[in-house]
Amino acid sequence: MKITKDMTIGQILNEDEKIAPVLMQAGMHCLGCPSAQAETLEEACSVHNLDCNELLNQLNKAVNNEA
Repeated sequence: MKITKDMTIGQILNEDEKIAPVLMQAGMHCLGCPSAQAETLEEACSVHNLDCNELLNQLNKAVNNEA
Protein backbone atom coordinates (compact mmCIF):
# COMPACT_ATOMS: atom_id res chain seq x y z
CA MET A 1 0.00 0.00 0.00
CA LYS A 2 1.17 3.51 -0.74
CA ILE A 3 -0.20 6.47 1.19
CA THR A 4 -0.71 9.66 -0.80
CA LYS A 5 -1.30 13.24 0.33
CA ASP A 6 -4.76 13.30 -1.23
CA MET A 7 -6.02 10.39 0.92
CA THR A 8 -8.22 11.36 3.86
CA ILE A 9 -7.06 10.80 7.41
CA GLY A 10 -9.96 8.35 7.79
CA GLN A 11 -8.81 6.32 4.77
CA ILE A 12 -5.24 6.29 6.01
CA LEU A 13 -6.19 5.19 9.53
CA ASN A 14 -8.32 2.36 8.13
CA GLU A 15 -5.39 0.99 6.13
CA ASP A 16 -2.95 0.13 8.89
CA GLU A 17 -2.79 0.23 12.71
CA LYS A 18 0.78 1.58 12.56
CA ILE A 19 -0.49 4.90 11.19
CA ALA A 20 -2.08 6.42 14.30
CA PRO A 21 1.13 6.54 16.39
CA VAL A 22 3.04 8.23 13.56
CA LEU A 23 0.32 10.88 13.19
CA MET A 24 0.15 11.38 16.96
CA GLN A 25 3.93 11.81 17.19
CA ALA A 26 3.72 14.44 14.46
CA GLY A 27 1.26 16.42 16.60
CA MET A 28 -2.07 15.33 15.13
CA HIS A 29 -3.92 14.53 18.34
CA CYS A 30 -7.41 15.00 16.91
CA LEU A 31 -7.60 11.77 14.91
CA GLY A 32 -11.02 10.85 16.26
CA CYS A 33 -12.57 14.19 15.36
CA PRO A 34 -15.21 13.79 12.62
CA SER A 35 -13.83 16.70 10.61
CA ALA A 36 -10.29 15.32 10.83
CA GLN A 37 -11.49 12.03 9.37
CA ALA A 38 -12.60 13.81 6.18
CA GLU A 39 -9.49 15.99 5.77
CA THR A 40 -6.82 14.95 3.32
CA LEU A 41 -3.34 14.40 4.67
CA GLU A 42 -2.25 17.54 2.84
CA GLU A 43 -5.04 19.61 4.46
CA ALA A 44 -4.25 18.22 7.92
CA CYS A 45 -0.56 19.01 7.48
CA SER A 46 -1.45 22.55 6.49
CA VAL A 47 -3.64 23.00 9.58
CA HIS A 48 -0.90 21.61 11.83
CA ASN A 49 1.91 23.46 10.04
CA LEU A 50 3.71 20.22 9.14
CA ASP A 51 5.82 19.33 6.11
CA CYS A 52 3.46 17.03 4.21
CA ASN A 53 6.19 15.33 2.18
CA GLU A 54 8.20 14.52 5.32
CA LEU A 55 5.17 13.08 7.12
CA LEU A 56 4.14 11.18 4.01
CA ASN A 57 7.59 9.59 3.90
CA GLN A 58 7.35 8.60 7.57
CA LEU A 59 3.88 7.09 7.08
CA ASN A 60 4.92 5.06 4.06
CA LYS A 61 7.98 3.78 5.90
CA ALA A 62 5.79 2.71 8.83
CA VAL A 63 3.30 0.94 6.59
CA ASN A 64 6.06 -0.86 4.72
CA ASN A 65 7.84 -1.87 7.96
CA GLU A 66 10.85 0.32 7.22
CA ALA A 67 10.57 2.51 10.29
